[in-house]
Amino acid sequence: MKLIDSIRNIGKIPELKDRILYTVGLLIVYRIGSHITIPGVDASAVADAGQGPTNDLFGLFDLFVGGAFKRASVFALGIMPYISASIIIQLLGAVTPYFQKLQKEGEEGRKKLNQLTRYGTVLVAMLQAWGVSVSLSSPSSFGQPIVPNPGFFFTLSTIITLTAATIFTMWLGERITERGIGNGISLIIMIGILARFPQALVGEWQLVASGSKNLIVEIIVLAIMLLIVAGVVFLTIGTRRIPVQYARRVVGRKIYGGTTQYIPMRVITAGVMPIIFAQSIMFIPSTIVSFFPESEAMQSISAFISYDSWGYAIIFGILIVFFTYFYTAIAFNPKDVADTMQKQGGFIPGVRPGKPTSDFIDNILTKITLPGAIALAIIAILPTLLTKFGNVTPGFAQFFGGTSLLIIVGVALDTLQQIESYLLMRHYDGFMKSGRLKGRSVPV
Repeated sequence: MKLIDSIRNIGKIPELKDRILYTVGLLIVYRIGSHITIPGVDASAVADAGQGPTNDLFGLFDLFVGGAFKRASVFALGIMPYISASIIIQLLGAVTPYFQKLQKEGEEGRKKLNQLTRYGTVLVAMLQAWGVSVSLSSPSSFGQPIVPNPGFFFTLSTIITLTAATIFTMWLGERITERGIGNGISLIIMIGILARFPQALVGEWQLVASGSKNLIVEIIVLAIMLLIVAGVVFLTIGTRRIPVQYARRVVGRKIYGGTTQYIPMRVITAGVMPIIFAQSIMFIPSTIVSFFPESEAMQSISAFISYDSWGYAIIFGILIVFFTYFYTAIAFNPKDVADTMQKQGGFIPGVRPGKPTSDFIDNILTKITLPGAIALAIIAILPTLLTKFGNVTPGFAQFFGGTSLLIIVGVALDTLQQIESYLLMRHYDGFMKSGRLKGRSVPV
């Protein structure tokens, strides 16, 4: 009943209602575009082929764009080139003085970094579009020829079309962030993933209807899925709170400090970024292999790192643990936190200010990052394990873990948190009895 009342309250706030409708409208535009076939591709041949690449990483790539790759759509690249360019810029910010300087220049530096990210998006999109054009021209990708006239002009037109579609998708995401609700880029990825869920459910039901799978077993599988989702939610919002005491001080006629606040140390400080980093690395070999569809050596490499192979699961898990520590070091600097606390007159009870405080925070961060990294790795390779041993179709297994589930949970929590803030500002009850949704980040 409380949830229904909260949904009704959304309609009573004109600004919030307009933002939600605006967001839904742009997402519908994106989904319509994902059904428009690339010029030069035989749409009827694509429909007859039915399935594109499924057992390689292009099949996983297709998951993030809502099936647009298998449909040879103009949105086949989705927003992934933008994500890749953003990751490259973040990595450069950790090792390059020029980018580190831009990060410290405030608003002007942020604008310059956004501009460089857009330029990088165009370059990455052109490279990936070239790989897609080669893959589409190869009959082995769809089991039959789908491009009547492959050649230079088809490759050129495909690169231009896919790059322009990626830029348009990036623009849609920015408009949603600015005038809609939630993070536009994240919502576009999430809606692409969720678009595959009905099809995955239909595939599971067909197995039950044909007698290949027992109904009781399917019910148990769905119950396990709900438990996994609940576990991911708790893992996403889980924090270790460090108490910080601020000394009382008098400035003029006002008294500041004298209170106890907390530093929320998240179990997964890096969020979903380690999986995205690792996934981007794992996409590189598949992109290179797509340029050599006739090479047996390249196809052997592709089979070793195919999505349902043990080689992929092991390498992917190791990369996730590594990038969890790497991105945590970038996102959270204990020394900066300790310096800020010291300047504001804050201290951790029982710990001396300065370097001892920095070492204390770093020690806690290291201890909670290890189980978080292992949990992320297990969640990421869980779909592969279920596909091999759980008699679950690959499409449905994606929603038991991996990047898709973490993205859905994270984006849903962020979006609900923004809606919650609008409701509370207008003195309406939120979605939780406490009056505040526990999102992915908690203010100190």
